[in-house]
Parts: sequence; structure tokens; C-alpha cells
Amino acid sequence: MADSNKMVINLAVFGMTQSGKSSVGNVLLGSTDFHSEFAPCSVTKDCRLGRSCLLHGFMRRAGREMALQVKVLDTPGYPHSMLSERRVEQEVREALAHHFGQEGLHLALLVQRVDVPLYGQEALAPIQLLQGLLGHAWKKHTAILFTHAEKLEEAGLSEDEYFREASDTLQTLLGSVQHRYVFQYKTGHSLGEQRMEVLERLMDFIKENGYQVLSLNKI
Repeated sequence: MADSNKMVINLAVFGMTQSGKSSVGNVLLGSTDFHSEFAPCSVTKDCRLGRSCLLHGFMRRAGREMALQVKVLDTPGYPHSMLSERRVEQEVREALAHHFGQEGLHLALLVQRVDVPLYGQEALAPIQLLQGLLGHAWKKHTAILFTHAEKLEEAGLSEDEYFREASDTLQTLLGSVQHRYVFQYKTGHSLGEQRMEVLERLMDFIKENGYQVLSLNKI
């Protein structure tokens, strides 16, 4: 019997090699489940699912205090330095169906470094992967998570200034996902603070969607 005082949210992270997907997954889980390191090649070669411990008292719904559990699917970088695009797409499609096929997907997180401009065909590859996997519903169930946001502070830029100077490609993408985005700051923020700030923002997006999930069995 499902625990009526617990809510589980299902998230999947996508992005280019070395964008910080696995690191983001670890922040969301509050753990080190996913292997994350700097490397001149793609580190993640297969999909892996992580589950967080319960976050008690994280939210209230229908007048009740709810505990939150986060499930995160980490995916290989796309494009990948060792795997073909077809192999990555097959791997991710099978993992989504296996892990979230019955429960559905709350949000796909497109991980983008703030210090890497979004333009060119290679940079568009993760977006095209999402479109192929999730269909037209990708726009409603996708948010952009910007990593290395401390680079903005180092450059003396606000988030608004960053967007004003961003490429047309990024502007269009933001419009497509209804400006669902969150910045992850590391400098001056503990891991716990990073986690709570990101999760609270993501829960806002999930609430805006009426807690609806994308049914992967119908794609």
C-alpha cells in the first residue's frame, strides 16, 4: 500500500559530455551514487538510477506534511565520445521504460554549463534526443539546470544579464520550456543548501504541471 504521506518525484538528467549531469544527480540525491570526475572523454557509459533517503517535512500538500523521495536517472553524455548516438538513444529509451514506465516522469533536466555557449549542431543534440524520446510533451516536462553558476558571480553578471547576452538558440529553448530553469551555485553554498535550493525550484515546476507525470508507456 502506498504511503499517503510520502511523495516520490522521478527525474532524468540529460546533457552533453562534461556538462555536470552526474554531479547534478548526486546533489539531487544528497549522495555520491553517480561517478563524477573531470575527464577529456565521456565518463557515464550507461544509465543508472539513484534513490534518495526520505526528506521529512519537505512540503505540505492538501494540508498534510509530506516526506519527499527523489529518484534520478543519470544518462550518458550526448553526443558521446565512445558510444554512437543510436546506442545512447537505445540505452536511455530502455532505461526510461524500465525505471519510470509504470510511474511516469515528472521532469527531464537538461543540464547546461553557464560558461559554454549554446549554439551549433552538437550543442543541440541533447535537445533533439529529448524530443525523440519524449515527443511533443518534452516542452511541458523539461527544465534547464545551469551548472557552474558561480561563474556568473565571478564575471559580475546577474542571471538576467546572462540571459540578455545569451545566444538566440538559448533564448528559443527557454521559450520552448516556458522559462523553467534553475541555476546551481557551488561557491558559498554547502551541498545541503545547493540541494534544497534546486529541489524547491523543481517542485515549483512540478506543482505548475499539477503533479502530472509524462506516461512513457504512451510515447
